[in-house]
Amino acid sequence: MQGLKIFSGNSNKLFSEKVAKAAGVDLGFCQLSRFADGEIQVEIHESVRGDSVFVIQSCCPPVNENYMELFLVLDALKRASAKQITAVIPYYGYARQDRKVAPRAPISSKCMADLLTTAGATRVVCVDLHAAQIQGFFNVPVDHLFAIPTMARAWREKYGYGDSFVAVSPDAGGVERTRAFAKRIECPIAIIDKRRTGPNEAKALHLIGDVRNKTAIIVDDMIDTAGTLTQAVDSLLQNGAKSVIAVATHALFSGPAIGRLTECGVDKVLVTDSIPLSATAQKTGLIEIVSVAPLVAEAIRRIYGNASVSSLFD
Repeated sequence: MQGLKIFSGNSNKLFSEKVAKAAGVDLGFCQLSRFADGEIQVEIHESVRGDSVFVIQSCCPPVNENYMELFLVLDALKRASAKQITAVIPYYGYARQDRKVAPRAPISSKCMADLLTTAGATRVVCVDLHAAQIQGFFNVPVDHLFAIPTMARAWREKYGYGDSFVAVSPDAGGVERTRAFAKRIECPIAIIDKRRTGPNEAKALHLIGDVRNKTAIIVDDMIDTAGTLTQAVDSLLQNGAKSVIAVATHALFSGPAIGRLTECGVDKVLVTDSIPLSATAQKTGLIEIVSVAPLVAEAIRRIYGNASVSSLFD
């Protein structure tokens, strides 16, 4: 793997170390610090001239700080004559702002895409984008990785498979993701008809499908304030589900999320390590982590070796 280098921002250093180890390389020496006034200082302490460089940074809270770190690292690598610079973003911040929802509103995820390429990214790797069309916001290649195969494999190994389970989409937009999970654990699906009443607020109205006397598995791309999840759990239990387990890629757990999770009746929450868990989240005993570091490492190896990334999901 000569000529391959992996660097990390500060947002999820442990994840970056796992990826580098799985890829068979040492994590590059990049120092990120702050000046007295809070400005970010970036120092790359090894030569990258002519190398294929991958920068791993989850743009999770604090979102703007983490993005700014990433922009400056990309710029430093560009000015250091790296041959190719790939921004590996396990969680792509601003992904939910992918269209205009009101007059004179920005399309923030497009703005982030422009800033990333301007800073120096020649390729981008993401995991479970909230909206797949964000790939089209970039004028450089984008590899969109999916966590569902990894999550489903971990589920089969620990909990089994078959008709005693039912995979549940918490809204109509997540049906494709839920179907992909259900196919891999050989179970039926159900859908919750949901209408939003305001920002970060949701109301579950109707359940489509049979969950009676089954373990219901809520499949989603992220858990933010857990409002959607709380509504879904309540709806499923009212409709006779034996137990409810949540499966999500990105564990944001903002604001009241942890309190809601501990009170809503969910039995377990499976998430990936795309975002580092807070100490409070770790203490709940509800949360189980499935690592996607091997998936990201394999994608990096294939990109570096000019091999197919899409065949990872065949």
